[in-house]
Amino acid sequence: QVRLVESGGGLVQAGGSLRLSCAASGFTSVYSTIGWFRQAPGKEREGVSCISSSDGSTYYADSVKGRFTISRDNAKNTVYLQMNNLKPEDTAVYYCAATRFRGATMDTRNFGVWGQGTQVTVSS
Repeated sequence: QVRLVESGGGLVQAGGSLRLSCAASGFTSVYSTIGWFRQAPGKEREGVSCISSSDGSTYYADSVKGRFTISRDNAKNTVYLQMNNLKPEDTAVYYCAATRFRGATMDTRNFGVWGQGTQVTVSS
């Protein structure tokens, strides 16, 4: 059983930076792709970014391209989301999730393991 734990959220002013971490434990080798999603109050969960270990592919939502960078440290079983130039509209609970899908995907139906989420609040 794989367990995901997010950390790194917090309160930051617009223009600031945060780095989120997603630490995985358990049978991590069977889960190829890790994704970051976010959900703001009253809004649907949306895909932010993902990274695949099978082919190295990554994906970024248009809203975060050029500002967010996803990376993974396989030795630590951890995926990071570096978030720069944060905007108030980035405020949300951020979740990481794992899928056995090989390649980049942001379809939530493909993700079977989810973390508990970490709050990111960006003040204007």
